[in-house]
Amino acid sequence: MIRILFFTLFAIALVGAGVFIGLQVQSTDTTSATTAAAPPGLQPQYRSGPVRIGVEVLPATPRVGENRLRVVLQTPTGARVRGATIRAVAEMPAMGTMSAMQARAEMAEVEAGVYEGTFGLSMEGSWPLTLAIGAADRGETRITLDMATGRPGLELSSGGTPLQPGSGSGGPMASADETLPYRSGPYRLDVQVQPQPPRVGENTLTIHLRNDGGEPVTGASIRAVAEMPAMGTMPAMQAPAEMVETEPGVYQGTFDPSMEGSWPLSLAIQGPGMPERRVSFDLATGRKGLQVASGASRDGGGTTLEEAPHGTVTLDPARRQLIGVKTAEAKVSDLTRTIRAVGQVTYDETRLADVTLKFDAWIGELHVEYVGAPVSKGQKLFTVYGPELLAAQQEYLEIKARAARSEAAGTLLAAARKRLALWNMTAAEINALERRALPLDYVPFHAPIGGTVITKNVVEGTAHKAGMTLMRIADLSRVWIEADVYESELPLVQQGMPVTVILPYLPGRTFEGTVDYLYPYLEGESRTGRIRAVLDNPGGMLKPDMYAEVKLEADLGPRLTVPEEAVIIAGETRVVFEDLGGGRLAPRIVQTGQRAGGRIEILSGLEAGDQVVTSGNFLIASESRLKAGIKQW
Repeated sequence: MIRILFFTLFAIALVGAGVFIGLQVQSTDTTSATTAAAPPGLQPQYRSGPVRIGVEVLPATPRVGENRLRVVLQTPTGARVRGATIRAVAEMPAMGTMSAMQARAEMAEVEAGVYEGTFGLSMEGSWPLTLAIGAADRGETRITLDMATGRPGLELSSGGTPLQPGSGSGGPMASADETLPYRSGPYRLDVQVQPQPPRVGENTLTIHLRNDGGEPVTGASIRAVAEMPAMGTMPAMQAPAEMVETEPGVYQGTFDPSMEGSWPLSLAIQGPGMPERRVSFDLATGRKGLQVASGASRDGGGTTLEEAPHGTVTLDPARRQLIGVKTAEAKVSDLTRTIRAVGQVTYDETRLADVTLKFDAWIGELHVEYVGAPVSKGQKLFTVYGPELLAAQQEYLEIKARAARSEAAGTLLAAARKRLALWNMTAAEINALERRALPLDYVPFHAPIGGTVITKNVVEGTAHKAGMTLMRIADLSRVWIEADVYESELPLVQQGMPVTVILPYLPGRTFEGTVDYLYPYLEGESRTGRIRAVLDNPGGMLKPDMYAEVKLEADLGPRLTVPEEAVIIAGETRVVFEDLGGGRLAPRIVQTGQRAGGRIEILSGLEAGDQVVTSGNFLIASESRLKAGIKQW
């Protein structure tokens, strides 16, 4: 009897041990399956609402046609999220008359916490990817990623915050900053609004607040106001939230937007013994998520985004593509300013010569009979008869005869010869006079320079007084171009600069010269300054009084520049919008300088490497003015 009882108890013990071991094995398997790591290469990258999310597209560079989407979901402690529903849609926004296009992915759970599906893209372009995730015991969340064909990888757009490196392995959070994505001075904070998207009526605002050491900030004073700016005659409207600390470092309150639209959310935070900080978020009814606008920065994978100034506008990729936002880089480049001016061909005044009389005379034979006749230096122009010239010749011959008999007459002879030379008789003509020993009634006059006769006031037989100009000759082998330059451009012109001259009636032909002189005065009515360029004119194509287009290239050296279309003129203020990343576009007041080649110099307000908006900035400016309360910048 005792032996039977012993074997019975032994059998019961064995069964109990087996059951215990089986339960332990099952528990171990379940825990292992729940906390196992995500598939190799796919780790949680973002936090969105109650879950951590890892997303990848295969191939890594999305393409037109079929692409595979993989998503891993984990709880904040690293456990896999089973049985979730994921609605995944890649959508190309409408553009002009082209309607929006969608590419949906039917997501299925292929293993615990890992979901896969495929989607087909019908054309090249930007296809923002939106994931709507619902878990039975954790609620819903939505995250949007920027995706485009031909561009590798995905970029977070809205609805989530990047996890710090090493925090997505499924273990506990690496630091407090992972759940508090924003920083403002000594504060670390996270702000959430429920429901999502915000609605007209009651909404719940939750703020998690910590200090630099990750400790909850208790007893803080938080003033929270959502305000729709004034528009036209409609005054501004406010929806304040009375914030109450519900647990250490966690504050909650409700606010009630009264109508659909944009309600920027402003927070004034001050902890005990800590400075006050003001933070603004972009919030709108019907649009999911919050975006920091000013007063705070957001950690993104180890890179801290710049704090956004007042008036910052936040756009998701769909809205950016819809309004055609384009950006360009502010960069230091060699700036060359092209100056254009209207010029006129004139005579080179250093190459003009007048033919005048030094005595009263009558014209004899005329050898150059019309204006425009070409002449060479020394060519005979006409002959003249003058009683004084005839008497001077006779006097010279008499003194010459006496000089042969007396050395004392040598001085008088030299003076008489000098007198004939001053009256335009050449040495050869005087020598001929000596040999002939008889004065000429009509003495020839010769051209003092070679060129073209441009003035002629003489015909055969006319009488003229001493000092009258009979002809003017111009050497047209070199001419001047006189051009009027605007007062604002005049400081850029320097003597010796190269000049290019174009004649409208000679297409394709250019003439090169240099700036010879800058006139020291302005034309009062036109507010222009005159410059003079010297051009060679061997073929005589440049004729005086011709109009010409003058072009000068002023080398301004290296300057910080942006495209001209990036600058918005607002009265005396110049504004550009800088792309801060994360969809944020911030207005920057800048000082501008010279313009050249489609770019404008930036004297202050930007640095090299800054990204500025070049297209769509007028629409962005309108929204920025609204955020600033309809104020001029």
